[in-house]
Amino acid sequence: MKIIDKGICAVNNIKTNGVRNGKYGISIIYHPNLTTAAVYTSNRIVAAPVTISKKHLSNGKIDAVLINSGNANCYTKQQGIDGAFEMAKLVSDKLSIPIENIALASTGVIGRQMPLDIYNPLIKDCLSKLENSKESSYNSAEALLTTDTITKEIAVEVELNDGSIITIGGMCKGSGMIAPNMGTLLGFITTDLKAEKDELENALRNSVKKSFNMLVIDGDESTNDTVFIMSTNEVEGKIDDNFKEALDYVCITLAKMMAKDAEGANKFMEVSVTGAKTIDDAILASKAVVSSSLVKTAVCGADPNWGRIIDALGYSKATFDPDEISITFKSDDKKAVLVEKGVIKTYLDETLLSKAEKIMENESVYIDIDLNQGEHSITAYGCDLTKEYVRINSEYTT
Repeated sequence: MKIIDKGICAVNNIKTNGVRNGKYGISIIYHPNLTTAAVYTSNRIVAAPVTISKKHLSNGKIDAVLINSGNANCYTKQQGIDGAFEMAKLVSDKLSIPIENIALASTGVIGRQMPLDIYNPLIKDCLSKLENSKESSYNSAEALLTTDTITKEIAVEVELNDGSIITIGGMCKGSGMIAPNMGTLLGFITTDLKAEKDELENALRNSVKKSFNMLVIDGDESTNDTVFIMSTNEVEGKIDDNFKEALDYVCITLAKMMAKDAEGANKFMEVSVTGAKTIDDAILASKAVVSSSLVKTAVCGADPNWGRIIDALGYSKATFDPDEISITFKSDDKKAVLVEKGVIKTYLDETLLSKAEKIMENESVYIDIDLNQGEHSITAYGCDLTKEYVRINSEYTT
């Protein structure tokens, strides 16, 4: 697998760009006849773009995606639907494509009508700049940002078992209101491998389970969460284990980028659970720990309070024997085993807590939990919880 520095435009003939006016941004992705699948938020309240995209993607074919930042277009009733179609019509007219072949995605404040006087000129500007380049891919990713501080892009090239060389590119946005209940962000993945909608959807759902669904920033799930996978169908081949591994890599890399760029975060946290009896037990246990506000604040303060981890495991509903748990804190080159098969090691070695504190002072903190019950494992991604997170979200609409 080879890393390519070109984002979604690593796939030939994908055209995109992005433009901004203050907090408002527009991105457009274009290629005729994209085979497309998506996963969406499981929130009962969904934004207008989610409703529209589900309908337009029913046959698995679109030509373009129109994305706006700065306004979620959620809980805006019929006026929000009408505004979305007015914006989409500008794309339809300029690119000479049916409006039903355009998918939509939005991110921003909930409950406010779309400022079309700002968005419509941005759409026209963006449409005039569509191209396939590293720069246009970056611009597109940059225009998505809200409280994000960095763009999030990745692309890889991989050889399939049949010898075909295919490309997968991805970009996403997301830094808060992220919880593991589906897509948990706005994500856009491109590939050139020829595939049917059902094949792409199956591959995407499996990757989402290991990546975006294992990401927790604050425990809140957005009304707009959507991840698209789009194929230009330019390379003959078959989805195989190599493709799935590359797609996993793209999705997990993007998930980690979001965790590291989380609202107010100072530290990245990775919680790996091994030795679980079932994969569901591994998921329940790792999510409980990475979601715990007490664990997240402990990471913030470099406090190796393993008791909070034990507590989170206890209410996770995962099946395990409490007397078999092992807990290890790790950084890139050091580790401290604080609990080993139910035995509290700090009683035997008083230096362990100091060693763990030093480990937790790093920007990346890794917590390994071995349940010693079976052979299943999974990793969850998250961050610390800081005063800056509270400040950002206490001032979000003001």
